[in-house]
Amino acid sequence: MTKVILPPLGEGINKATVSYWFFKVGDKVNEKEDLVELTTDKAAFNLPCPCTGTITQIILSEGQEVQVGDTLAVIE
Repeated sequence: MTKVILPPLGEGINKATVSYWFFKVGDKVNEKEDLVELTTDKAAFNLPCPCTGTITQIILSEGQEVQVGDTLAVIE
């Protein structure tokens, strides 16, 4: 099991908003594929998948805010 965690985003940026999930629960994903689009006050960016596997849980839905260090999803 791998937790997809929001990494540090830069100095003074502690949170982001989930804009769009490129996959849904049950989908197979490959390492380094774009997994989720996030936005901050300054930019939009894609978070790559940390491993190859199947998404078993999406914890934060589109439109929800996430803090650095929070878990976004779980991949088995």
